[in-house]
Parts: sequence; structure tokens; C-alpha cells
Amino acid sequence: GFGCFMQEHVADPAAYGIYILDRRSRAPDESCNQLVQFLFGFCQQSRRQRIIQRHRTERLSDLLDWRFLGRSYKHARQLTLSRAFPDKFGMEPHAPPKTEGFRFPRPSSVPPSPSVSLHSSPHHSEGEEEEEDEEERYEEDRKS
Repeated sequence: GFGCFMQEHVADPAAYGIYILDRRSRAPDESCNQLVQFLFGFCQQSRRQRIIQRHRTERLSDLLDWRFLGRSYKHARQLTLSRAFPDKFGMEPHAPPKTEGFRFPRPSSVPPSPSVSLHSSPHHSEGEEEEEDEEERYEEDRKS
């Protein structure tokens, strides 16, 4: 489904704020625990980290546009129908979707280690103020 699509097209989905639950190879309780860990990790992030993550997620908007997703959806639907009703729906089972080969790289702003990024200085930088201004504009636009 959507999780497989994201793993196929995005090098590091979690770096973009896309968290994929592994429900295929885990028991339901394990999947629930994984979800709890994702949510807890998100709650542990600072406001600045959440803003950065939102900006990264917004970079995926072209990939997540229905015009692009629709191709994969149509292929998956046709493949499912051809497997369920081979006499009525013929399709080459290994025909690649038109989106194959397209992959978003890992964001360059992601630190190389899994550690949580912290402020390197106790003083605010200009970039932080710009992000806060952008967050305020985003909230104003959302309310309009």
C-alpha cells in the first residue's frame, strides 16, 4: 500500500516526517508499540524540530500529488484485478508502474547520526527567526 510506495520512492521516509508502521511482519501488539514509539518521539521534538520536519514533508508534495499517486494506484488496481480475475482482466504481472526509478534522496539537512539535533548556541540564529515567522504565516494562512 502507501507505506510500500513511500519506501520505494523516498530514501529515508522518517527523515521527511513519514512514519511507516510495519504491520506485515509484526504482531498487532508490536505494531501498536511501534506507533507509540513514533508518537512519543514526535512529542519529544522541539517546536523547531517539528517545523523543520514539516518543511521536509512539504517537499514531498509533488510526489504525493494525486496525478503522480494515481499512476501507482491504477497499476496496483489493475494488477489486483488481473490476479483475482485472470480470465477477465489480462495484464503483464511484471509490468513496472510508470513511476519506477523515481526516488527522493535523504534530506541533506538530516544529521548523519540518529541523535536528536540540539541548538549549538544558546542564542537564536537568524534562520530560527525566519522559521518562526514562517510558522506564524502558515498559521495565519490556515485560519483564513
